[in-house]
Amino acid sequence: MKRYSNDAQASDWRHYEVDEESPLLEWLLKTVHTESRTKLKATLKGRGIRVNGKNVTQFDYTLHPGDRVSVSRRKKEEGLKSRYVSLVYEDQWIVVVNKETGILSMAAGHSSLNVKTVLDEYFRRTRQKCTAHVVHRLDRDTSGLMIYAKDKDTEMALEADWHNIVYDRRYVAVLDGEVKDDEGTVTSWLKDNKAYFTYSSPVDNGGKLAITHFHVLDRTADHSLVEFKLETGRKNQIRVHAADMGHPVTGDVKYGIPADDPIHRLCLHAFKLCFFHPVTHRRMEFETPLPPSFRLSALERRERKENIYHEH
Repeated sequence: MKRYSNDAQASDWRHYEVDEESPLLEWLLKTVHTESRTKLKATLKGRGIRVNGKNVTQFDYTLHPGDRVSVSRRKKEEGLKSRYVSLVYEDQWIVVVNKETGILSMAAGHSSLNVKTVLDEYFRRTRQKCTAHVVHRLDRDTSGLMIYAKDKDTEMALEADWHNIVYDRRYVAVLDGEVKDDEGTVTSWLKDNKAYFTYSSPVDNGGKLAITHFHVLDRTADHSLVEFKLETGRKNQIRVHAADMGHPVTGDVKYGIPADDPIHRLCLHAFKLCFFHPVTHRRMEFETPLPPSFRLSALERRERKENIYHEH
């Protein structure tokens, strides 16, 4: 290994040349003795490592003899900063984000707040020559994990074989009322009308077959905390199937009971996303914690407090 310096910004970067094949983080730990594992991982995540002039964030990226590695001297490069979107994973082909409620997956008008626009601005600010390509969607008021492709070829690869690439997608929801069955499956055909309202039918109505599996995690007399696993991915599938069960998603003003809105949001969160990487074909598994406001004990206390307030 030898160090080199050949650009005008040498003061901002330390430069090295690789002399043996190695995973990136392992090589960094051997080479950059002034930094701890924690700091090096933070530098990777903050886009402070370049290989042959390109930003790399994968800790297991394979280095080859002759590769040139640059390590930022700054604490970290400017990352994604948004109250609505947080970056969970990024490489040269895809990003995985956690979306909050109140933001669309993609633009539905020139001024609409959407994840694609947030990501495109992040790519521009971090000098990446790419744009975000939408491959699946979450409703504006649903939170949780999403994948975006960074180029057209990766987008097409994901869309062409989505059902096989994504092998596990799960949601957690608070439902109105006490769901009696511990688990089960809801199957129906879903079809939209001209007003974009999704109707469910137990027999083929010309719509799309939708299959949803559910498992109750917790229940009270007023609400149930339920995990959903999608076998198909149809528009509004969980919200419509929850209503079919007689227990609509709490806070769902479209398919549920508008008056039951204890935490002032749709209580639906995409917490687990597992897929085969569309380029490397590695298993990728991501999971986010249960939103604290979904916990039934806290929710019931909040409702009791609000009821006492309204009574007075």
